Amino acid sequence: MKQLKMGIIGVGNMGSFHAQNIAAGKISGMQLCALCDIDPQRTMLLKQQYPTLPVFTDADTMLKQADVDAIIIATPHYFHPQLAVLGFQNGKHVLTEKPAGVRVSDVRRMNAAAKASGKAFGIMFNQRTNPLFYRAKEMVESGALGQLKRLVWIITNWYRTQSYYDSGGWRATWAGEGGGVLLNQAPHNLDLTQWIFGMPDRVRGFCSVGKYHHIEVEDDATIYMEYASGATAAFITSTGESPGTNRLEITGDKGKIVLEDGKLKWWKLGVPEREFCFQEKSGFFKPQIDYAEYCPEEPETAHCGILQNFADHILNGEPLIAPGEDGILSLSISNAAYLSAWEDRWVKPGSDDDEFDRALQQRIDRSVVVKTKGQRSGENKSERWQVRW
Repeated sequence: MKQLKMGIIGVGNMGSFHAQNIAAGKISGMQLCALCDIDPQRTMLLKQQYPTLPVFTDADTMLKQADVDAIIIATPHYFHPQLAVLGFQNGKHVLTEKPAGVRVSDVRRMNAAAKASGKAFGIMFNQRTNPLFYRAKEMVESGALGQLKRLVWIITNWYRTQSYYDSGGWRATWAGEGGGVLLNQAPHNLDLTQWIFGMPDRVRGFCSVGKYHHIEVEDDATIYMEYASGATAAFITSTGESPGTNRLEITGDKGKIVLEDGKLKWWKLGVPEREFCFQEKSGFFKPQIDYAEYCPEEPETAHCGILQNFADHILNGEPLIAPGEDGILSLSISNAAYLSAWEDRWVKPGSDDDEFDRALQQRIDRSVVVKTKGQRSGENKSERWQVRW
């Protein structure tokens, strides 16, 4: 196989962005071969924009009739698992948009289908391509920070106006989207949290519904996490703060790092704090500290980087940056945070699937989804979805 023939299911904001990048030849070894969307007006526009490509209104038909090796899923969240399973059943490689789904129980079935199919499975965690996050992961895994103590991430620059939420009737509803900032914007950051710092043993979630917008899901959330090692984490996010903050701090007994303003700052202790604490005879001395900064020269390749990696994985055997199976990890954290907030208790990520599903269904039954005419943003998409400091 010299070219990976791609089909895209769901050609809204994200799907059209991927289609444009592939059609423009930005992804070596990847060819756009089919498109699918259930919106009649959108399919009509797609036929005009891509007159040589087959355009479908039904995913099952596209998977059976189109000459494609792989699919990109860029639909609303609830459909990610079922479309992925359908793709695997039809012998296709699958790259899904984040989040992996809404319910961990659905994603378990998706991961099982991926394993059974033997096909490639990736997820669009594009922020893993940012050199700063990769450097932080390397430092944690190499032991440069020593025994981990704490992670604090304030990620409140996901600002959204009411107009954004009004642009689609499915947006910010339990029935249409399945959640708010934790499920729509923050999956990137929750993924990076577990990718760098590991999975927590238990979480306590605090979610404020419609605090800053007229919506039925949360637009402000704080998650407190505890780890088996004794480390802790605090994750704070919102779509209702401007100016927002993007500041990640990780502390260990050998020092700390802070990722902010496009740089990584490193305070390195001359002696590990735990050792210094019990050996130093003075009550007020502090360990010697060396300071360094890291500003990456290489760019964040973002969505194109994940697409290129997906093609190179299938064509050349390159390891995936974001394996699709990883999607269940960040979703396990957000599911646990929701259930914790709803029931006012600690929750272990990946547990209580049935209880979460029942609690979510109660909210879906009360949910209100309205039909609206979608509004397209005039924002530069290549900048919109990259890491913002």
